[in-house]
Amino acid sequence: MQPTPSDKSAPPDITPEWLDIVRLKASALRFGSIQITIHEGRVTQVESIEKTRFQAHSEQGRQPSR
Repeated sequence: MQPTPSDKSAPPDITPEWLDIVRLKASALRFGSIQITIHEGRVTQVESIEKTRFQAHSEQGRQPSR
């Protein structure tokens, strides 16, 4: 297998910009997902989707609707 441009290691003190963005988005999410889009071995887009969850109410003691 031939190495790709993404296989090259960056110096340990340099963090790619996209990785900082992923960390920022991940720390801001409580429920959701982060999608990273790659074209030709390079990160081109980072998307985050945040979900809002609601507490489920107990169905016990509830009258059926008519």
